[in-house]
Amino acid sequence: MRLILLGVPGGGKGTQAKGIADRYGIPIISTGDILRAAVEKGTELGVMAHGYMTRGELVPDDLIIGIMDKRLDEPDAASGFLLDGFPRSAPQAEALDRMLSEKGQSLDAAIAIEVPDEVVVDRISSRLTCSKCSAVTSTREDRDGKCAQCGGELKVRDDDKPEAVRNRLRVYREKTAALITYYENRGILREVNGNAPREQVACDIRAALSQ
Repeated sequence: MRLILLGVPGGGKGTQAKGIADRYGIPIISTGDILRAAVEKGTELGVMAHGYMTRGELVPDDLIIGIMDKRLDEPDAASGFLLDGFPRSAPQAEALDRMLSEKGQSLDAAIAIEVPDEVVVDRISSRLTCSKCSAVTSTREDRDGKCAQCGGELKVRDDDKPEAVRNRLRVYREKTAALITYYENRGILREVNGNAPREQVACDIRAALSQ
């Protein structure tokens, strides 16, 4: 099964990804995780990407496409994958189609999780990330500013602050939303209401993939 997850940042893609990956026995490939790891390690890619990420802007296509082409060649992606965070624009979607075609593959479905913008701003701006282990919790659950898992300091990432989140949503509406039309025209779009309890969203995704 070769799938992608679409939707606004903070719309629940990461939460649902694990259940989907476990169900179909496929790896989750998240560009966000790959890029954040590069930033933390101070790699050349991380340095180049850091400025874009802190401003809530999309990382340039050539960087992302190169990363994904190499990642999809790894052995664990040979029989399927779940893409979270890629593609984010029509040119990236076209590049993905070309990459898969060259590998003799194609997408099975594009799942779009729909959530209102203000719900997303509230969700993301209330997240705290551990400076040591990168565990994520909510400001509503925080008691002393320390990570429950390792004791590290909890803080709001720059790209999770309200102003950055709103900019990310603006960028999404301008560029990424075109993917809904792109995959609808391909006949593989599956839309799911993400402003519902987690278990209901998971159930709706399973039903959509059984179509």
